[in-house]
Amino acid sequence: MIIGVCCRNNFFPDNEGAGFVTRILDQRRSLHHQLATQRNRNDELETQMGHMQALANLGLTSAMIAHEMNNVLTPLGTYAQLALSHPEDKQLIQKTLQKTALNARRASKILQSMLAMANGRPQAKASCNVEALVKEIFQCLARDFSKDSITVVLEIERDLAVWADGISLQQVLMNLILNAREAMLEAGGLLTIAAKQFDEFVRIEVRDTGCGIAREHMQKIFEPFFTTKTEESEAPRTGAGLGLAFCKRVIQSHDGAISVDSELGHGTTFRITLPIP
Repeated sequence: MIIGVCCRNNFFPDNEGAGFVTRILDQRRSLHHQLATQRNRNDELETQMGHMQALANLGLTSAMIAHEMNNVLTPLGTYAQLALSHPEDKQLIQKTLQKTALNARRASKILQSMLAMANGRPQAKASCNVEALVKEIFQCLARDFSKDSITVVLEIERDLAVWADGISLQQVLMNLILNAREAMLEAGGLLTIAAKQFDEFVRIEVRDTGCGIAREHMQKIFEPFFTTKTEESEAPRTGAGLGLAFCKRVIQSHDGAISVDSELGHGTTFRITLPIP
């Protein structure tokens, strides 16, 4: 005898099955609603974060501008004081006026360059002679390094050029040079600026034989506002911890990289690599 089998699902009674499906659908709609709400909140948070980052960039850039302007204006103040002390020295007064005009133009270009970088606009790049950039830096510095028992050596390949925003790159090198000078003020030393082209990049090094950097500070050296010159340290706090952060930002905007090797008592080497376009 063949017994018929009903194919209807009897796992749930009709009312309970319908209620179960309804609850599943309600939970699904609730989850979709929660996800949509969460997405909207995330979008709002991302927008707020964007505004906050813009404000942070503006504040950091303002501090960097103040730091860089100090590097430009300090030599002018030194020359002006000398000229006022020797009003009869026409040659010195003429030199002071030339330095003032030169650094005023540099200050204007620095501001334009840094504001463009803060706004995310591409910087105007061109072929720049590395040796000429470095020599101009020393021309803008008021004090001869030899007066501080510091010997400067340039090891730059002849006619070596990089594709860069010249003013920004000069500010990077000026920061590194001034840091090297400060590290050697107590006992003097040797400052070497070397530049060489390899197959795919140009490498620029700024080496000093100064006091060096402690190992525990190496990982933080490029962080904004980090400085080894604290109130407890022996060295006077002459900076705000912005110079190296600025250097890193400029080099990265050129698709390059900057690194440092150092050992306490044995000097420091900053190494910049810039790609060849």
